[in-house]
Amino acid sequence: MNNYTNHLIDEVSPYLLQHAHNPVDWYPWSDKAFEKATGENKPIFLSIGYSTCHWCHVMAHESFEDEEVAKVLNKNFVSIKVDREERPDIDSIYMNVAQTLTGSGGWPLTIIMTPEKKPFFAGTYFPKNSKYGRTGLIDLLNTVTDKWLKDRETILNSSNEITSAIKNYEESKINKVVKNNKDSIIDAIEGLESNFDSKYGGFGNAPKFPTPHNLLFLLHCHKLGLSKNALPIVEKTLISMYKGGIFDHIGYGFSRYSTDNKWLVPHFEKMLYDNALLVIVYSQAYQITKKDLYKYIVEKTLEYISREMTSKDGGFYSAQDADSQGEEGKYYTWDYKEIIDVLGKDKGEDFCKFYNVSKRGNFEGKNILNLIHKDELLPNDRIKESINKLYTYRLNRYPLHKDDKILVSWNSMMITAYALAGRVFNNNSYVEIAEKGLSFIKNNLTKEDKSLYISYRDGNVSGNGLLDDYAYLAWANLELYNTSYQTEYLVNCKNILNKMEKDFLDPKGGYFLSPKDSGDLIYRPKEFYDGAVPSANSILVYVFSKYSKLTGDSDVQNSLDKQLKVYSSLFEAQPLAYTFGLQALLLNIYPTKELVSVIESKDIDELKKEFSNIYNPQITNLVITEETRDSINKLAPFTESYLENSSVPFYYLCENYTCLEPVNNIDKIRKEIE
Repeated sequence: MNNYTNHLIDEVSPYLLQHAHNPVDWYPWSDKAFEKATGENKPIFLSIGYSTCHWCHVMAHESFEDEEVAKVLNKNFVSIKVDREERPDIDSIYMNVAQTLTGSGGWPLTIIMTPEKKPFFAGTYFPKNSKYGRTGLIDLLNTVTDKWLKDRETILNSSNEITSAIKNYEESKINKVVKNNKDSIIDAIEGLESNFDSKYGGFGNAPKFPTPHNLLFLLHCHKLGLSKNALPIVEKTLISMYKGGIFDHIGYGFSRYSTDNKWLVPHFEKMLYDNALLVIVYSQAYQITKKDLYKYIVEKTLEYISREMTSKDGGFYSAQDADSQGEEGKYYTWDYKEIIDVLGKDKGEDFCKFYNVSKRGNFEGKNILNLIHKDELLPNDRIKESINKLYTYRLNRYPLHKDDKILVSWNSMMITAYALAGRVFNNNSYVEIAEKGLSFIKNNLTKEDKSLYISYRDGNVSGNGLLDDYAYLAWANLELYNTSYQTEYLVNCKNILNKMEKDFLDPKGGYFLSPKDSGDLIYRPKEFYDGAVPSANSILVYVFSKYSKLTGDSDVQNSLDKQLKVYSSLFEAQPLAYTFGLQALLLNIYPTKELVSVIESKDIDELKKEFSNIYNPQITNLVITEETRDSINKLAPFTESYLENSSVPFYYLCENYTCLEPVNNIDKIRKEIE
């Protein structure tokens, strides 16, 4: 409805701009909105969502584009729209509220609160009118309005109690300390084994999510010999996801989750973070198994990212929608006849046989391409030719909405993925893409004081960087160092860690999601739970572990010790909720190996190839050349004497606080580092 324009019209977020012409008088999260609510003594209607959320679209169409609903909201409430991807701190606070009050959460997230931001009602999707026992939005708004006018004291008391309870719960999660964390590792392994679907892979029942951090944890446990089932579980899951419809066999890349237990019918939206984390898992699986299938999946997923999700300046877009012309999955599904018409009878029939395409279809009369009942998984040249032809044909369909904002945190995940893939597959173009992505963040999303913005779109930036942004950026720099051995990335990582220590540390334990100057929240949330992506605190404890072992930095080691102390009670209570954080625990309770390689700069490429073949998360490799000597010494003072030998190369290997005699040929320690 373009007859209306509200206060979202000048925002950067595509999600907010989708609502800029609603008849609802939306405000962004801003002082202006809260001042209006206070001045007019009205409650706030807060709606949180994201641009590729199917039910957000449904509620927008049913209610927020509706003049009757708008009339009620505009008269009795101040309405605020938030993009959860742009403000995950706000989303975190009010999602905790929803889960506390209702036992569940999701998006669209609907919150009604006082002008002081204290919530007293929470829910998710509401239809316009009450039906089938479900309260409609109009009835809800009228009930709240009546209560606000007649019994406001009860509402205010309730909002104070809810706010206090949420704050206290945040603190209670980390107030206990336990010492034996090996039990948590075993509990997590056993929990994943018992939840594993041996028929189709993955964990639990539908809907099934990829949960890459569970798979990364199991690969790590496999390397340490902690579970004979770990690698088979990971491989079954990785292969099953690829065989199903959750993988786009025409345009590549993974959808967000599967609505059924065999990965056939996806929720068709594609998120940058899923594809980044899955590239990391498949790359590590390739390192262990050397299976061509995993290499193919990585290459095709990154091909999708490169051609559809990358800006010309090197930033990565956030997501692609599930809906086309109002119909979920329409863009991705196929008629049997349509394929025959495009490819011709012979090639079309071969293609349909390979990807289980039938005249009857497997999804609402159409076909989701899949390999679920196939043993032959890699397409031959004839099938590849058909894939390319169908991809070109599909580009002429009604285009999917693309959320083209560029987020520091999600971009950092993809930089990490490209850096790792570049190392594993000896592919320098991947490394260059990772470096270009990092340059994009430096040039477009970094302030003069080195603090970060959250989001970039069309030359506009928004938000003050959150813990996610810094933690994931630190990981990206660390991974780029491990791939390139360029000292600048190690320096970057250390500077980011210092920044987080200054602006996000909670002296009581852990790190806040929002920086210390974020005064627009009712409290500063902390997130530890590894949900759709690993939490920033989990990423941080992992980076602390790797960086301290690389450099021997005592300050980072001290931060690590404190962070592991915080996590110990969380691990004990619910280890499956923190599987990425548990990887840091593996690095600290099982023996690690620290290698210092003193070489000539001309030999770096050879050393890279050496380590590309190795999957060993328990080892670090600090590389020193004559050119990097001074900068490495500043980061790792213990290396000061390492270039005193008259000749190079020299390799210094330490394990479990004991160092071996240095050697001048890496072949002499090959068994120890593999």
